[in-house]
Amino acid sequence: MTGQSAPFFMQWKTSRFLIDLTSPKVMGVVNATPDSFSDGGQHASSAAALRHCEKLLKEGADILDIGGESSRPGALPVPLDEELVRVLPVVREALKLGVPVSVDTYKPQVMQAVLDLGADIINDIWALRWKQVNDPLDGMQVISMHPACGVCLMHMHREPLTMQVAPMAGDVVPQVLSFLHSVALSLQALGVQKHRIVIDPGIGFGQTVAQNFALLSRQGELLAADYPLLVGWSRKSALAAVAGAASGSVATLDMADRMVPSIAAAVLAVERGAAIVRVHDVRETVQALKILNAIK
Repeated sequence: MTGQSAPFFMQWKTSRFLIDLTSPKVMGVVNATPDSFSDGGQHASSAAALRHCEKLLKEGADILDIGGESSRPGALPVPLDEELVRVLPVVREALKLGVPVSVDTYKPQVMQAVLDLGADIINDIWALRWKQVNDPLDGMQVISMHPACGVCLMHMHREPLTMQVAPMAGDVVPQVLSFLHSVALSLQALGVQKHRIVIDPGIGFGQTVAQNFALLSRQGELLAADYPLLVGWSRKSALAAVAGAASGSVATLDMADRMVPSIAAAVLAVERGAAIVRVHDVRETVQALKILNAIK
């Protein structure tokens, strides 16, 4: 792993599964949204989203990550009722597929609803900080009241609507590390076991291109928090900014053209200690990680 040490905790406790992280796991993205930046709403219907779940599993996904709200830069929030309509039918059926099911949401009510169905993991871009006005329920409470679910805490600067308007300033690595460590400790103080928690540096969520790549090149520093690391480079604009620069096509580098840079970033992230990579192109990422494993 290029001299980087692996996280101490190499198992992720979730509602139904104890996930072995001694080998990297691939989390396949299922966007049950009409406005996803990456797939243009191809899986917006419940039936289409479920077919995509099955396809990703055939391609080698270890975990499914289902989301009902786009978090692309500039995205507007989705009303609670609409997110529930998008997500619940897909989660209900995906739970029958025999793999860990993660739900990408920051709304406590959605967290509670999917956990009541039996979902394994909550993947929260807000790291459980979001709270609706005049509602006593928050994400910290939902997770701490559940006896076993896994949780991924992500760093995000500002919010999706404004995060790229004024990106982070200064050296992002210690800032991200400090934030994630602090939130994880707060969650443990509420009784959540450490091996239920993984952390995500939030690539593309409020950093400049250079800052994103600093998080990759110095990713080993994030392992100092002593939690497994989940990383999501797939199809991010920072990849387009770098990979498209050679041909002068940064503005027009479409999602299909971002596949190769995404796979390269995923391999580099695993090489530097990431335990889970969140990707759209599952088959190709799985193949690339087999090559990495063959040389270890």
